[in-house]
Amino acid sequence: MVVKATLARLRIAEVPTTLSPDGRGRPPHLRTWRDGWRHLRFLLILSPRWLFLYPGLALLTIGLLLQGLLFHGGVRIGGIALDIHTMLYASAMSVLGLQMLWLAIFAKVYGATIGVMRPHTRLESALKLFTLERGLVIGIVLLIGGFVLSARAVGFWADTGYGELNPQAVMRMAIPSVSMMLLGMECCLAAFFLGILKMGQADLSEHARVGERLSADVA
Repeated sequence: MVVKATLARLRIAEVPTTLSPDGRGRPPHLRTWRDGWRHLRFLLILSPRWLFLYPGLALLTIGLLLQGLLFHGGVRIGGIALDIHTMLYASAMSVLGLQMLWLAIFAKVYGATIGVMRPHTRLESALKLFTLERGLVIGIVLLIGGFVLSARAVGFWADTGYGELNPQAVMRMAIPSVSMMLLGMECCLAAFFLGILKMGQADLSEHARVGERLSADVA
């Protein structure tokens, strides 16, 4: 009741009451871990912002910042040296972060479509601007950037006669290039899937308009 009232933006107030001891002799039927997990699962499913959006934004931001910081060379923060190994983990963080952002959008759109979540005005306005074609353009630009960096890495390899490579130099190109290609593919595929979800919203809206016209005609 509390979750549904919160999603509907209803005013919640507390009413004082008096509790009496349970007079039953049998032990309580509640189970701490089982019922606690069911409660937490329900809260997380109905809150894509805390489940996907905020952690995804944090991972994507930190991953991109670390990759940009380490692109031209390793850095030392206090007694900690950060280099290509940190860059590799930062790449994974950025890819996972973007995927979580898409999942947050998918969950919000689907939840609004089936009526378990309130439509988000700003999200709907943003999705009207983010068309399938624009998503594909963003994804293709990222893919091209990844291929360009990959070509530079192959150029370094060619300079050595296709022999042994210096990981410090080549991986600094290879890791961001793979990140950009993965992010680009995620954008392209997510744009298609979002188009499917928006198609479902359009169908429901059309059915609602037809129902309103039929009701008006009958009246």
